[in-house]
Amino acid sequence: MAVISAPLQLVGADGAPTAETRYRRDLPPETLSWLYELMVLTRELDTEFVNLQRQGELALYASCRGQEAAQIGAAASLRKTDWLFPQYRELGAFLTRGISPAQMGAVWRGSWHGGLSFTERCCAPISIQIGTHGLHAVGAAMAAQRLDEDSVTVAFMGDGATSEGDAHEALNLAAVFAAPTVFFIQNNQFAISTPERRQHAATSLADRAAGYGMPAVRVDGNDVLACFAVMSEAAQRARDGGGPTFIEAVTYRMGPHTTSDDPTRYRADADVQDWAARDPIARYTAYLRATGVLTDRLAERVAGRAARLRTDLRKALIGAPDPDIAEVFDTVYHDITPELARQREELLIELGKES
Repeated sequence: MAVISAPLQLVGADGAPTAETRYRRDLPPETLSWLYELMVLTRELDTEFVNLQRQGELALYASCRGQEAAQIGAAASLRKTDWLFPQYRELGAFLTRGISPAQMGAVWRGSWHGGLSFTERCCAPISIQIGTHGLHAVGAAMAAQRLDEDSVTVAFMGDGATSEGDAHEALNLAAVFAAPTVFFIQNNQFAISTPERRQHAATSLADRAAGYGMPAVRVDGNDVLACFAVMSEAAQRARDGGGPTFIEAVTYRMGPHTTSDDPTRYRADADVQDWAARDPIARYTAYLRATGVLTDRLAERVAGRAARLRTDLRKALIGAPDPDIAEVFDTVYHDITPELARQREELLIELGKES
């Protein structure tokens, strides 16, 4: 049985560099600062999204608190022409691609169908169905092969998604056809309330990649530089014709599965506190302070921008009009089918009777 080693680390939980020498951590100062800014903005906006949902402005929200390093490290290492296929928790990846908080808020408000215009940033709409988007990512990668493009597709999945049949089909298809796809698995320890240990019997999620004939890497998902490094390597391998890679980013979902969940019913406070001590932003902040990259001026500038984005998000969402229910029918197909048109008319009549 294959046994993948302990998660790769470039920066330890205390913010000190590790002894790892295979991967680079000496990125340009502007890149290091950019990663810090994205992580802080993600954390601050994530908090605001939760607040807005609690205040009744959003239908639902899936927090990414604790997973900022994994998402941003992975997304920031890619080209803008590489395609992202997110699940629904990838706020950090969306910000990295320049998708505005207001656009994301419209999705969670239910007024923008999965974020159709995300595609303008080479980012697929979010996928609420667990694991299905892995097949979309592989299909897009195979299309890139046939069009002789050098773009890479990345499927962002959770540990729970790897238990779905669609994910297995996607992994197998990508391996058989050497598709330029990276499967970036954010192992945040729980598939809603089911812990990882009850989702599979392998030593790790990464060990399962051997069954598909593809290489795998386990990385500390709370180490942004390590995530940046392994994604850079996997993307280049795919670009060079080496086929897919399975990356398991070991992290922790600090908040609930979604705002409708109560995580205190299935996990211990001691475990949460243990992972809180490995907080990705605190770790990276300590590292940047020690290297002299993070100054008080930079921290203040980032904090100021975060405050402005939170204000802008609230202005965009509070009191915004409710979505037009007819859009549910109008955006399924390019041209609405007669049956959908009939259903739409029937619903509008019923709503008219109630008003």
